[in-house]
Amino acid sequence: MTKIAIITGSTRPGRVNHQVAQWVQAEASLRSDAEFEIVDIADYNLPLLDEAYPAAFQNYQNAHTLGWSEKISEFDGFIFVTGEYNHTIAPALTNALSYLNVEFNNKAAGIVSYGSMGGTRAAEHLRNVLSELQVAHVRNQVMFSLFTDFENFSEFKPTEQNAGTLAPMLDQLTAWSRAMESVRTEQAAYAS
Repeated sequence: MTKIAIITGSTRPGRVNHQVAQWVQAEASLRSDAEFEIVDIADYNLPLLDEAYPAAFQNYQNAHTLGWSEKISEFDGFIFVTGEYNHTIAPALTNALSYLNVEFNNKAAGIVSYGSMGGTRAAEHLRNVLSELQVAHVRNQVMFSLFTDFENFSEFKPTEQNAGTLAPMLDQLTAWSRAMESVRTEQAAYAS
């Protein structure tokens, strides 16, 4: 079964990010074409990048990196839930992505973003990072507004219109995640 991680993009106290991730998981769990699991970056206690070697070398020295690597390696695809901070992704998500490389390669991703403008600028910056990590990111995206999809900016209550954009993104993501399995197999054959 195709496994897709729903990766939180924030570790802030009082964050709304986890609410959005839980909603995505609840909606995605109604499907039978993949398994979906929340991976909360807060659970990995990743300090500001503290590995001596570039992530591509996979010469990890710290237990927190090894645990993060092991978890990300389990998945065929990802849904990144990101808010927009200063017109980009949250520092915690940037940091978490910087720890790894190969574990993300040749997999697929979808993006669920939120912010005053739907998190569009954060999503565009995230696409650049994902491209460098050799992650195939799908076109369809889910965007939520802090003004219409959150009550008092703190309780996630998506509008029907914006919530309706999740299913088309999941359709693309599950198909691409399965397709990328053959790419990983072919790359492994080249490497050996």
